[in-house]
Parts: sequence; structure tokens; C-alpha cells
Amino acid sequence: MKRTYLGEFEEIVLLTVVLLEGNAYGVAITHEIIEQTGRSVRLNQVHAALQRLEEKGMVNSRMGEATAERGGRRKRLFTITAYGEQTLLDIQAIRSQLLHLLPRPLKPLTSI
Repeated sequence: MKRTYLGEFEEIVLLTVVLLEGNAYGVAITHEIIEQTGRSVRLNQVHAALQRLEEKGMVNSRMGEATAERGGRRKRLFTITAYGEQTLLDIQAIRSQLLHLLPRPLKPLTSI
């Protein structure tokens, strides 16, 4: 199988889809990324990443039910695929292996 790699932001979006399990849609993903990372993130960036992830076969989407809070509009809900999960596991394994091979442990900064 051809290997597909993720950029940092795509990885964060994919992890957030898993985190929000069942309620992963653009706005919720955007808010969660901001809350968890402190990054400045725009909805259009999240939508672009979700589109790329769907094209790569790492997420699936479906339209949810209409809700009054959205003026009767439906949400596009995202779920991770088996391939997306395997990709995250592969990334985790590579990072763990590389960190284990470092000649010394990394030390957090006490001040910047």
C-alpha cells in the first residue's frame, strides 16, 4: 500500500476527530484545537484539512440531522477510518522509536 504522510495540522485535526468521537464537525473541531493547543485556527483551515483527510481516505463524513440551533441546517460529521487510525498509530510508533534513540533525554525549558 502506498504510504500517505500527514502534515502537523492534518495530524492535529485527525486526532481531534477521534477526541470528539461522534460530534466531530468543523466548528467543534476548530474550538477544540484552539482549546487544546492555544493555536490561532480558522474554520476554513479546518475544512481544508478535513477535505484533504477525506481525499486520503483517513476520514469519512456524513450529514447529521438538522438542528434548531443552526437554523435548521445540518452538520457534516466526520469519523476516522481504519486507515486513519493506522496512520496515527504509525506516526506514534515512529516518534516513540526516534525519541528512544536519542543520546540523551530531552529537557523542558524553564523559561523562554
